[in-house]
Amino acid sequence: MKSLLALFASIFMAGCSVVGQSNVDTAPYTLLKSDEVENIEVRNYASMVLVSTRMSGSSGNSAFRKLFKYIGGENEGATEIAMTAPVMMNDKKMTKKGTEISMTAPVFMNENADTSLMSFVMPNNFTLETTPKPTNPEVQVSELKDYKVAAIQFSGTLSDSNVEKYTKILSTWIANNGYTAASKPVKAGYNGPFTLPMMRRNEVLIEVK
Repeated sequence: MKSLLALFASIFMAGCSVVGQSNVDTAPYTLLKSDEVENIEVRNYASMVLVSTRMSGSSGNSAFRKLFKYIGGENEGATEIAMTAPVMMNDKKMTKKGTEISMTAPVFMNENADTSLMSFVMPNNFTLETTPKPTNPEVQVSELKDYKVAAIQFSGTLSDSNVEKYTKILSTWIANNGYTAASKPVKAGYNGPFTLPMMRRNEVLIEVK
């Protein structure tokens, strides 16, 4: 996906190496079950604050830019917060207006909602109440609580064929292990395109009961 290459180049260029190492914080969760053979985990995210915007068409570049501008200061805030992974973009028109917010991995892409969404996860110390309000009405803040998912991890790219392949594996595993799928799959990416494909971390997540 050419659009994803542009997205993750901007998100992780300063935070990832070609061998997959990253200094970007990841959203914390409780591990409920692990299948090391299939690279599948059942997790519970107690709380995640998300900033989201709509993805239009086949490219997520516009959505990414809106979310990047939000974490870069296009929000109602006063105190600057050092970013854990500076985001590299050539956008001379962007000016800092409010709080600068750290990046947290992964970036979620939900293409199965009524409206396709891209979401950034806020740092763990942010709550729904303390997260700065976006100044762009197309960017929304929300909170997920007790988000229980089955997640399958794989390397390579987040191509449609890979997502389809691992979604089938994950769906079969869910059915065979006493869980019920409660949502359609969500894609999650952790690395930029300069990371060698075999060293990338990609995931498909399905909410379960």
